[in-house]
Amino acid sequence: MTRPREILPSSFYMLNRRCTQRQFLLRPDDETNNAIIYCLAVAAERFGIDVILPVVESNHHHTTIFDRYGREPEFTEHFHKLVARCMNALRGRWENLWSSEPACTVKLIGRETVIKKLVYAASNPVKDRLVDRVHHWPGVNGYRNLMSGRALTATRPRHFFSDDGVMPETVTLHLTIPPELGSPQEIIEAVREGVEAVERDVATERRNTGARVLGRRAVLAQCWRDSPTSREPRRNLRPRFAAADSDARVRALLRYRAFLHAYDEARHRHRSGQSALFPYGTYWLHRFVNVPIAPPTN
Repeated sequence: MTRPREILPSSFYMLNRRCTQRQFLLRPDDETNNAIIYCLAVAAERFGIDVILPVVESNHHHTTIFDRYGREPEFTEHFHKLVARCMNALRGRWENLWSSEPACTVKLIGRETVIKKLVYAASNPVKDRLVDRVHHWPGVNGYRNLMSGRALTATRPRHFFSDDGVMPETVTLHLTIPPELGSPQEIIEAVREGVEAVERDVATERRNTGARVLGRRAVLAQCWRDSPTSREPRRNLRPRFAAADSDARVRALLRYRAFLHAYDEARHRHRSGQSALFPYGTYWLHRFVNVPIAPPTN
């Protein structure tokens, strides 16, 4: 059994998930890009999630969010279900779209950590040598929209949703820099500087090594049934927290350890029929069993 997660409101997360067998099931094209934006906007609106930056490559995605109300698990589940069903309908598939591994959800601690992860996600197609500039990526990448303040829009995918159903005909997704992160302009400038630095560094590396980028045309020409020929790293760590310095990460881990200790004690009392007060941040048992939760501590 996996350890319980502590779900707290007003938290930043980076969500990552890859497709089954690393297949290019999210390979960019007009219908795919539209469907992903539509599903993301619908899920974010439903659960009150602030989407900061979505980046979708051909076989995985990185999405940075701010969870104001402590509903990230519901949002993540709904978003991934919508995308899986919508894309399977588009591809004529019936099997699972996502890898059997659970989604990787990393809590981001501190302003600098969020900026670092935004730069990482936005520049991922460049680091993967798919394109030489971030804005050349033909798939979903909210970087330009975040920089310019323009919203992402999508129409209801006709290949999956019914025209006379309850789903909206069009959706608008505003990428948001939450005030909890600081000045939006400062964040945007820091992300822009970071992305441009990555573009320069990767270009220098390519010149020194002779490596070449795949390019937009080749990306669009890939078959969605294919997968990378490179060897996939296995048995890597799956972090729960990311922080700019080790001290902040250690403090987060210690807080999580205290949460687990309180949770285990409350669960033992609950199972033995005694009254139990679960620690603040308990998610699953509170949502599905309605166990009592302790008030937040400062």
